[in-house]
Amino acid sequence: MDSTTALFANAIVAGLLLGGFYAAMSVGVSISFGMLDVVNIAHPAFILLGSYIAYTMNDRLGLDPIAVSVVLSPLFFVLGAGLYRVYYLCFEQRGQESLRGLAFFFGILFITEVMLVLVFGVDYRMSKTAYADTTWRLDALDFPMRLVVPFLVSMLMVVGLQLFLSHTFFGRAVLAVAQDPLALRLMGVNPIRVKERAFALSIATAGVAGAFLIVIQPVQPAIGREYIGLVFAVCVLGGMGSIWGTLLGAFVLGLAESFTSTFFGPSWAPAVSFGLLLATLAFRPAGLLGR
Repeated sequence: MDSTTALFANAIVAGLLLGGFYAAMSVGVSISFGMLDVVNIAHPAFILLGSYIAYTMNDRLGLDPIAVSVVLSPLFFVLGAGLYRVYYLCFEQRGQESLRGLAFFFGILFITEVMLVLVFGVDYRMSKTAYADTTWRLDALDFPMRLVVPFLVSMLMVVGLQLFLSHTFFGRAVLAVAQDPLALRLMGVNPIRVKERAFALSIATAGVAGAFLIVIQPVQPAIGREYIGLVFAVCVLGGMGSIWGTLLGAFVLGLAESFTSTFFGPSWAPAVSFGLLLATLAFRPAGLLGR
């Protein structure tokens, strides 16, 4: 394999691995924004919270960050349920969820960031794992384990969520709650309870994605703002409320960023990614797999 071909092939590998990470970060937004119509702009803040919890357990006890995030995901679920209950009582119940609800989540975003700064400071932190510095090589292809391990766990999480939402009564209720809550009430289902649990599920995925983030790169409290546009871009690009679409959109953005960074420089990657998003919306406003 010549050098140009090897560079091209490695860009594909890196883009797919990066796309898997983006899918884990964005799948919660696909649930809250795409299915529940709750614009949770604070989603990256919960990803950062998951990163710092995983970092603390790794730094003090030597535990693997991803394993910690999976074990502690029920705590994020409870946190998400409580947050939605506050949002519902203060905004949604009064029909004020559009602008004031958005301000509420902005407040959560900045409060979380300030709390992390007060506890951890502004220095970059990164976890230590046995596989972080390991790279598996297949001919001229490089597979860095700090990307491969999060990619594999991300695929399990995203595919598991898709199967759960498409093959269970609760999943079908989540898909229906934003379309016709009255019909759900006639079936004896409380749409508020469905939305509460679905939103809690979205926050639980953010906690797991946070562990992926701190395995892949160093983090500091303000870094979450960099991912606000990305997670919503993936959600919209793939198609609102489509888990498979979120996965496809994440791969598209991951490959676009990888090729741009490899051949033109990393500074161009965000521009190309969002240019691709705008082009998709221009020719297919529903997204790649949107209904």
